[in-house]
Amino acid sequence: MSDLMKMTLAEAREGLRARRFSSAELAAASAAEIAKARPLNAFIVETPEIAAAMAAASDARLARGEGGALEGIPLGIKDLFCTKGIQTTAGSHILEGFKPVYESTVTQKLWDAGAVMMGKLNLDEFAMGSSNETSYFGPAVNPWRRGNDDAKLVPGGSSGGSAAAVAAELCFGATGTDTGGSIRQPAAVTCIAGIKPTYGRCSRWGIVAFASSLDQAGPMARTVKDCAILLREMAGFDPKDSTSVDLAVPDFEAACNAGVKGLRIGVPKEYRIDGVPAEIDALWEQGIAWLKEAGAEIVEVSLPHTKYALPAYYIVAPAEASSNLARYDGVKYGLRVENDDLTRMYEQTRAAGFGREVQRRILIGTYVLSAGYYDAYYLKAQKVRTLIAGDFKAAFEKCDALLTPASPSPAFGIGEKTNDPISMYLNDVYTVTVNLAGLPGIAVPAGISKDGLPLGLQLIGRAFDEETLFSAGSVLEKAAGFTGKPGRWWA
Repeated sequence: MSDLMKMTLAEAREGLRARRFSSAELAAASAAEIAKARPLNAFIVETPEIAAAMAAASDARLARGEGGALEGIPLGIKDLFCTKGIQTTAGSHILEGFKPVYESTVTQKLWDAGAVMMGKLNLDEFAMGSSNETSYFGPAVNPWRRGNDDAKLVPGGSSGGSAAAVAAELCFGATGTDTGGSIRQPAAVTCIAGIKPTYGRCSRWGIVAFASSLDQAGPMARTVKDCAILLREMAGFDPKDSTSVDLAVPDFEAACNAGVKGLRIGVPKEYRIDGVPAEIDALWEQGIAWLKEAGAEIVEVSLPHTKYALPAYYIVAPAEASSNLARYDGVKYGLRVENDDLTRMYEQTRAAGFGREVQRRILIGTYVLSAGYYDAYYLKAQKVRTLIAGDFKAAFEKCDALLTPASPSPAFGIGEKTNDPISMYLNDVYTVTVNLAGLPGIAVPAGISKDGLPLGLQLIGRAFDEETLFSAGSVLEKAAGFTGKPGRWWA
């Protein structure tokens, strides 16, 4: 039965339509693999009974010839998306036991397309992290291992559970969210594809907020084509989200076959960073060669304010987080530490409910928004953000997409960077500019490190031009021909 889970999402879709197997069989195979893979800690909540019921309904629709675009496909949902009647925690103790009475727009669109929910996936607490180590429910574990080393590795973050589940073939795809790289970085270190769409392409309604001007939902799957299939169903205008953009959703899957002949691919010189392992630069050069061989023109571009992106991000994001997380006070939902004094109840609930990284970011955010510091930090960071967006606008006058590394290193060991927040924050060095500018970016598996770990490349596109990313991403994926899979040490 586990052989069913080795297919891509596209292959599973065609098999279901041809009635070579049933959705019930897929859901059962997925549930069995999830149970075997509990050492990966990818899921916070497993929902095999719900999956079985959804699969039965899918089989009935398929029998009537009424199947949707994702009919019968088992998916995992990052536990940042509200799911009606099913625990939604955002990876935090403060929301443990919370069961929403509504469904997020993105997940509702997936269910409307016929997808089957296998459960809720682990993540860094409130999506704040680059390794999935800040989750209250413990870290998710990367299914890959470093050479003959048995040390457990991080799957990246914050969408680490999503990345681990897809890479370990527990489901055919998963939802993720990306605030500063939280889809692309975990995708790169687990050998899967993941796309952060343009800000506003997917609704944020019903997604637990981290930084509202940066957060964006997107798909994670085994191939670029699988991501295109998922994004087509996830995207679209939502009147409930004031940041949702009313634009037609293109046929992303068709774009995967367009190729790159005649495209101009920019290589930003500022992304050549001192101290990055030589194998990262070597892979980047290989990616440039692949695109050139496929007919693309390579041009050097400049993004001069890139060096300010990381500090600007770590002012803007915590500032917005401190505001968004003010709602968690023990009054309406989630954890409450009882106290006769209301103020003390607030204080004790938040102290007990939030982990160290979340507390750190709330403190940073509150500080940069405080009187006397707002102009010096937050306002200046917003000005830098405008300059970064201007850099991209100028670059796209010379090219159609940009090629960069996706992560500054392969996966590292759990606990190796826990006590060094600055080193941890540097994991987002290649990705945060995209969020600050509101642009789309895709991570594609492209190579392997000297220790046998996956490495990825990133493509960045113009606003609402995800089609070019799928075209170029498919070319990179085909040229790399990377077929390695992690050893099933957990089974």
